[in-house]
Amino acid sequence: MRTLCASTLIGEFFVIGFAGLVAMKDPDLATSTVWTVSGIAMFLCLALCGVVTRPGGVVLGWALQIALIASGFVIPTMFFMGAIFAALWWASVHYGRKIDEAKARFAAQADQATPAVPAEQAAQAAPADSTTPDAV
Repeated sequence: MRTLCASTLIGEFFVIGFAGLVAMKDPDLATSTVWTVSGIAMFLCLALCGVVTRPGGVVLGWALQIALIASGFVIPTMFFMGAIFAALWWASVHYGRKIDEAKARFAAQADQATPAVPAEQAAQAAPADSTTPDAV
């Protein structure tokens, strides 16, 4: 899940940066305000990449998606872009969890299929001479 969600968040990072450039052209908005808001949102995208698998990480990601959609009131195109990224976020979380479950299931099956070899048997099975290429 982490990889898919992080990929979506990195994409949002760039979209927010480009949206900031577009918002700078609005004469009603101060440049410092645009870049403060954009900078905070961009930082949140990067920070969420690291905490997405922790408790509350996905919820914070949803809050970011809502904020991205709401930015459409300033830049109308962001309604569309926000909806696209919200759909990508849903897909990342949904399919990422399925992938994580499948990985855990396969790992459990692999552990059951591989018999544990006691240390004594492993020592007896090892060659007695030290003529391995590493020892030469």
